[in-house]
Amino acid sequence: MYKSSYLNRVLREVKAKNKEQKEFIAAVEEFFDSMDFVVDKDPRIEKFAILERIVVPERIITMRVPWVDDRGRIKVNTGYRVEFNSAIGPYKGGMRFDKSVNLSILKFLGFEQTFKNSLTGLPMGGGKGGADFDPRGHSDGEIMRFCQSMMAELFRHIGPNTDVPAGDLGFGAREIGYMFGYYKKLRDEFTGVFTGKGISYGGSLGRPEATGYGLLYFVEEMLKEFKKESIKGKKVVISGSGKVGGMAAEKANQLGAILVAMSDIDGYVYDPNGLDVKYITKKAKEKGLFSKEYAQDHKGAKFVAGPHGMWSVPCDIALPCATQGEIHEEDAKLLKKNGCFMVVEGANMPCDVEAIRYFNSNGVLFAPGKASNAGGVAVSGLEMSQNAIHLSWTFEEVDARLKQIMKDIFKKCHDTAVKYGQPTNLALGANIAGFEKVMDAMIAQGVC
Repeated sequence: MYKSSYLNRVLREVKAKNKEQKEFIAAVEEFFDSMDFVVDKDPRIEKFAILERIVVPERIITMRVPWVDDRGRIKVNTGYRVEFNSAIGPYKGGMRFDKSVNLSILKFLGFEQTFKNSLTGLPMGGGKGGADFDPRGHSDGEIMRFCQSMMAELFRHIGPNTDVPAGDLGFGAREIGYMFGYYKKLRDEFTGVFTGKGISYGGSLGRPEATGYGLLYFVEEMLKEFKKESIKGKKVVISGSGKVGGMAAEKANQLGAILVAMSDIDGYVYDPNGLDVKYITKKAKEKGLFSKEYAQDHKGAKFVAGPHGMWSVPCDIALPCATQGEIHEEDAKLLKKNGCFMVVEGANMPCDVEAIRYFNSNGVLFAPGKASNAGGVAVSGLEMSQNAIHLSWTFEEVDARLKQIMKDIFKKCHDTAVKYGQPTNLALGANIAGFEKVMDAMIAQGVC
């Protein structure tokens, strides 16, 4: 499969040891596609067994989480924290509460987070966690008791200089507040152990907007470099109406783009003349859904049940912001056929390996989430800095720092891609640039 026999051997070992973990294996394969350009040129990688070590988490914590519902019944869920790599800093990555949570997904996310955090230039390692608990349909009291039960075990393993969790799917400001409060009670200390906190107790302005805004700052850099154009007037489609998709739509609208289609879990709405972004973001914040009501309230807009078909909508730029694995090779071909020239990931690996390979082989500009959606963890890093120095920055200060970080990430990715003779292959640039920093730190720290 790869030119490097070393790479092929390590991939066989990964597949043999993680047979049922398809999400994790897919992430490793996508990463190894880029490593094939570098491993035989740098003998240190094999000499110090960097790849063998970097694909194995440093620590996996699995915990039983018993809790009591509002009717007095005892429930039990499974919680995890995957502390993947701490070579360049304390573990950093979100917590996910959803029925779909399993070790494969968390290992995939922690693996990706390692390189994403490296690209920000901030001293953060990679980690991820969560539980197979879905907060939807539960009362605030039940969610609080679940969070406190999980923290009763997790508090032993996290800290501002050890592991700093954040939000993710199903784990927002409410859950962060409950977990932070119980951590503070158990440890008897007020430290920046979580990011995404409320402003009243150490959170950062600009954090809710960071991933979506950062995504559009990255798109701007791509357009400047590869097209010598701005986003103004470009037709954009966005999947997902959560924090990432919603804020991406808001920023795209501010920059003059035309949002022609957007989805939520019910389906998607399409209007070739442009959607009403203010209506969408308002409804999404209020209810989490907007698509059915949008079509009822806006003449000329078309609602289609089921979000997947949105990739057939003609557009210039596609921003998948919903979840992993939503764009497959057949979707990639549809996007290309209907005029899409740029796909920039807002979620974590929403494009599967075959789709990414198709984009890179067929002239569609592509940016991987580990680079383009790094704005969220970048501002989380800035929140850690503010907590450490006991200061708060204004929204404008945070946003300016975010914009510069996204520019720097693009430059790292592009410069690295150029170095390896693949100037438009930002996936290659992101993987190698993120990897090289982690590798240097691992070599310097010995076998540990």
